Amino acid sequence: MVKLGKIVATHGLQGSVVLKHNIEQQEWLNSGDVLHIELQRDNLIPHFVETAKDSKQWECIISLDELDNAEKAKALIGKNVYVDEELLRNTKVNSPLLYVGFDLVDKTKGGIGVIADVLQAGPQWIAQLMIDKKEVLVPLVDDFIIDVNLKNKFIRMNLPDGLLEVYLDNNSSEED
Repeated sequence: MVKLGKIVATHGLQGSVVLKHNIEQQEWLNSGDVLHIELQRDNLIPHFVETAKDSKQWECIISLDELDNAEKAKALIGKNVYVDEELLRNTKVNSPLLYVGFDLVDKTKGGIGVIADVLQAGPQWIAQLMIDKKEVLVPLVDDFIIDVNLKNKFIRMNLPDGLLEVYLDNNSSEED
């Protein structure tokens, strides 16, 4: 499962909701797709999409099965929404959200590690890796990315000299 956004508001009286998401492409969500809503921590409830309409970039208005009034919809405001990564792959979405579990390979250093999570800080996407039990954050910017291989699950990058050393050297000096 990939966390893709959050329910931020209701829309109308028929139980539609506004989904704020991290998918850059428009019209990626279709009738019949399944979204998983986190009603309680680690408790994902599947809902079938009945309709989906883009309202603006990063947001869409959706109606879900079993949501037929505004009161039921209000209960979902603020809830995280997840999707099966296969749905994103099948709709040809190219999102950094898919990179969790990918191997990060540097052009000169070779294999660096596995991406544990992908975070968004403003418009910037950041890969989180654990290297020698230390958190390392790598910016996922086009200037650094050489190749993204969705089939074999790796990202080849040309990381700036010293980027990894800054993290590893700073963290190791704190332990001394």
